[in-house]
Amino acid sequence: MALITCDQATFAYEGMPVVENLNLQIEKGQYLCIVGENGSGKSTLVKGLLGLLKPVSGKVTFGDGLRQNEIGYLPQRVELQSDFPASVWEVASSGCHGLWMTAARRQKTEEQLKLMGMDHLVKRSFARLSGGQQQRVLLARALCATTSLLLLDEPVAGLDPLVTREMYDVIRMLHETRGLTVVMISHDVQAALQEADQILHLSHGGSFLGTPEEYRHSELGASFAGGCCHV
Repeated sequence: MALITCDQATFAYEGMPVVENLNLQIEKGQYLCIVGENGSGKSTLVKGLLGLLKPVSGKVTFGDGLRQNEIGYLPQRVELQSDFPASVWEVASSGCHGLWMTAARRQKTEEQLKLMGMDHLVKRSFARLSGGQQQRVLLARALCATTSLLLLDEPVAGLDPLVTREMYDVIRMLHETRGLTVVMISHDVQAALQEADQILHLSHGGSFLGTPEEYRHSELGASFAGGCCHV
């Protein structure tokens, strides 16, 4: 059974439908990239998958034991992160479910920070980290919340090329060696073609769902991505 199924789901923003009649199954072990023009509904769909926005028609269902609050979510980077008054440990551990820091939650936080290579900075102010370090801490936070599915919203936005490549490598590791299902919102079509096994392109003129190879040869893919789809 799919982790998440959208069945003719329509999501609206300020009363106007922006994602209409979406049929989508997110399978366990999948790496799905969601691309599309600005205003095509990517952020709206994220809210729908997280349960922050209910479909105005159709439905979203969860399966294979996944609960909606067990999605590991990495939000878009925002400027306020630079002034966030908390330590690396406090940010990462906030992803654990529950009000109290039990031994199990402490161990999980320690494991995810170590996995992200940030365990030596647990007392460091989050605001004093570089952009790439902040993303690793936030990814550790997302990992504390889930054992199955990561939802990443523009995870490399604003990062320099070297750190961007490192972040993609980390995400691939989590997918391939940890078996996590990955759903990534991205404007980086080249990376989507290289990293994902499924592409969902949201568009006001019609959507596309298929493999990267199918997307390369689709009319929508060619018009959106230009020459990169013909390599």
